[in-house]
Amino acid sequence: MDPAKVIISAAITGGMTVPTQSSAIPITPEQIVDSAVGAHAAGATIVHIHVREPETGRPSSDLGLFREVLSGIKERCDVIIQPTTGGGQGMTIEERAAVLTEFRPEMATFNAGSINFGLFPIGERDRDWAAWEREYLEDTRGYVFRNTFADMERICAMVREAQVKPELEAYDVGHLYNIKHLVDRGLLDTPVHIQFVLGVLGANQPEIEQATHMLRTARALFGEAFTWSAAGVGYPEEYHLAALGIMMGGQLRVGLEDNLRVSRTKRAESNAELVEKAVALAALFDREPATPDEAREFFGLKGLDAVAY
Repeated sequence: MDPAKVIISAAITGGMTVPTQSSAIPITPEQIVDSAVGAHAAGATIVHIHVREPETGRPSSDLGLFREVLSGIKERCDVIIQPTTGGGQGMTIEERAAVLTEFRPEMATFNAGSINFGLFPIGERDRDWAAWEREYLEDTRGYVFRNTFADMERICAMVREAQVKPELEAYDVGHLYNIKHLVDRGLLDTPVHIQFVLGVLGANQPEIEQATHMLRTARALFGEAFTWSAAGVGYPEEYHLAALGIMMGGQLRVGLEDNLRVSRTKRAESNAELVEKAVALAALFDREPATPDEAREFFGLKGLDAVAY
């Protein structure tokens, strides 16, 4: 891929935020599809997909909802659709990973280790929370986002069988060593694609020194046999890490899953608005969004005609 191009991922709705945090968070399948298509029109090459219960906005693993969303996006544009295997709080690994065998997507996320995942400080704010939202947020005080070696070995087998390119979500530096272990055992194919996800309470934080440390570690472990992207949780960290990805030859992720603001004084009204800011930022460094087909070639994806939705 031309080094002047950059792959922008848009994380459309997420599995840990709750609707009261922002009215912009898409909830229903129709809203998620519209938001994903809008993000692609704004410059997103990849859309990262979770689904929610349409009535409540609670994160869901329902395959019927996933099928409606994935097929709805596919009907309207050629963006790379990347469903989650991370899901949301309380979901089993079986529920989280079912999208791989059911839909055989081009890409999917693959979480590279366990972490504490704390959202409870959000629930302490004085907001008019729905009952389930307050409980959901407070319960993360004792929540461990579980991704054991047994879980990861299972996902390795599933992505290989379904010919899915995994995006390896590394929330901390130790996760890079987990990935190296899986590569050394022949369970993951190279080049691996790693997303540095920084800013979750319980894992590494979105400081430039931490991000560059993780990048140096990845280079030491994998040499040229990896590609990478950066995702910062919160504002302005989302755009700090986006700038790092742009400047240092990587890729980037923005979206309402990770950040609800387009500036310090303005809440984002859509995923497209967040993508537009990323596109403008890339232009300052003479980089422009890659097309989905350019990214498919870059990652070696099987193509949209080979998915099962």
